[in-house]
Amino acid sequence: MEPIYTATAHATGDGRNGHVASDDGFVDFDLRIPKEMGGSGGATNPEELFAAGYAACFHSALKLVAGQQKLDVEGTQVSASIGIGPLDTGGFGLKADLVVYAPKLDHATAQSLVEAAHQVCPYSNATRGNIEVGLSVVE
Repeated sequence: MEPIYTATAHATGDGRNGHVASDDGFVDFDLRIPKEMGGSGGATNPEELFAAGYAACFHSALKLVAGQQKLDVEGTQVSASIGIGPLDTGGFGLKADLVVYAPKLDHATAQSLVEAAHQVCPYSNATRGNIEVGLSVVE
């Protein structure tokens, strides 16, 4: 693959209790371990950043595929939840749940669109076979 765009960010400090910033300056956040993981909380964390990126990317893929199929996706929303937990084999793993709201589509059409977007989205392609990704449509 030949990239048409490359984003670069840098982590400093103590990893999950540190700081991240992108080369262009648009990302510039302190990080804190969430209270649920024994940290102090009070700042964003890698899972929130991944959730935001996946939600935005999947929504773009959804709109791309909807345009190709001439479907009305006005008012759609995508929510991404990223979970982290211990693996049975050691270390930690992630799981993702994507929930799509498509008010102008019937459930079957929306579900089909979500499945098609999952084949196009770069985040879905990167995670496929590596982490569990749940897809659902809500009304």
